[in-house]
Amino acid sequence: MLHFGNLLAHFHLPYKASERAQKQSLKQLPTLPDFLQHVVKLTGLRKEDVYCNLRVPDQLQTAKDDINMVVLTGHGIYCMDVKAWSGTVCAHKQNWHVEVKEEDQNFTNTRIEQFEDPLKAVMHKTAQLCSHLKRSGVPIRSSLFFPRVMFLSPDCKLDEELMKRRELVPYGQTDEFLRSFREGYMGWISNALTPSWISGHLSYRQMESVRGILRKMGTWDVVLLHGGEQLKGDYQGCQYIALDRQDTETLEFSRVNILSADSLWALLGHVPQVKVKMYKRGHHGWLGTSLNATAIIPSNTFVIFRVSGEEADAKIPANIIHSITLSI
Repeated sequence: MLHFGNLLAHFHLPYKASERAQKQSLKQLPTLPDFLQHVVKLTGLRKEDVYCNLRVPDQLQTAKDDINMVVLTGHGIYCMDVKAWSGTVCAHKQNWHVEVKEEDQNFTNTRIEQFEDPLKAVMHKTAQLCSHLKRSGVPIRSSLFFPRVMFLSPDCKLDEELMKRRELVPYGQTDEFLRSFREGYMGWISNALTPSWISGHLSYRQMESVRGILRKMGTWDVVLLHGGEQLKGDYQGCQYIALDRQDTETLEFSRVNILSADSLWALLGHVPQVKVKMYKRGHHGWLGTSLNATAIIPSNTFVIFRVSGEEADAKIPANIIHSITLSI
């Protein structure tokens, strides 16, 4: 069982850069939700045609890997992973190397970071999505799937060989690539009304069928902490909270204020409490999201959460949690 103190590495940069370099990088790079808004704005596509962090099940119906972004168009299905790397990137056998230079006031340090081949990974996940759609009764030709890896940092430079790969979208070409969706959008609408065997693109019926399956695919559960950090993974449960995942979308935690009366009770030996509001899935009315249930739990209660990539469950104190968003 992992404890919360071991989880903060999920929010750090992938290398131990200087504090100054970390602050500069964090200012430059957008979060995935921010980038999603940028994608919708530049492409002109509807939000229901852009999906984030889809976990694609394989033939055994397990789902360990996720695709950062799936974009559905009449031209085809784009499966895109997003990288926030900084440094010079080159392919080296089965892995990729990123040469990172850290500059401080007194010295410059160069280190080599090693990563699994992201292009091979996204191509594998794209093939899994194609197979999943086929198993779900919506066979789409593999030629209509387009794997891409996008690099969001202006400090990331691909070497000459990698720049030749059309599946890789460097920082300087990101907006141009996204605008290409808008430029061909009217043509895709026309093709959507034409049988796919004539146009070679997705038909309107195929697009609707794909949307239906993508909407049912799970993503990661997300824990948002009071400090602003996020953890993605699988919510395992809490001993004082009973919920129906199909009916509950968000859990909102209200921790006790330091100067509140509850804190005075804590000094007398009483355990402070946390209020947990559970909101219904998909119910967004005039007055906001509909409340499903409310629970009052001790502030020292642990929420059990399996962080993505970890082999053991983590125990996260309820009083440091801001909210939990549950996937389908």
